[in-house]
Amino acid sequence: MIKSYKDSGVDKEEGYKAVELMKKNVLKTHNKSVLTNLGSFGAMYELGQYKNPVLISGTDGVGTKLEIAMKQKKYDTVGIDCVAMCVNDVLCHGAKPLFFLDYLAVGKNYPEQVEAIVEGVAEGCVQAGCAIVGGETAEMAGFYEDGEYDIAGFCVGAQE
Repeated sequence: MIKSYKDSGVDKEEGYKAVELMKKNVLKTHNKSVLTNLGSFGAMYELGQYKNPVLISGTDGVGTKLEIAMKQKKYDTVGIDCVAMCVNDVLCHGAKPLFFLDYLAVGKNYPEQVEAIVEGVAEGCVQAGCAIVGGETAEMAGFYEDGEYDIAGFCVGAQE
């Protein structure tokens, strides 16, 4: 019988460590419009510069490119690709990308691996000129094999 997160294969301490490691990357994407700190259950972003804003959003994942990244143990580029896929959907509508959220599911939480993936997400956001305002890292032991992961993202942009 499973009585705790630990019994189910989830290590909360490693999760806290992963968040601490990724903070430096996430915070370099923040700007004056981000009104909440990392770790909140929601995020606030001010749209002050728009008179009549229209919000445009896009969501996507990396797809089968993950298989190549996992085989090569190359973690820092899939985040850039994830951001690019989502931001491109927003740009196609003439919107300026404002903020991004990611979803990362792992078989086992290796904080340094998570940090490398999120470092790529942050780099993608820096390149796109948008802020990471939140995300989720889910440790799903038994669903994903040890070392496997999946990543998806969500971007919101605006235009007049």
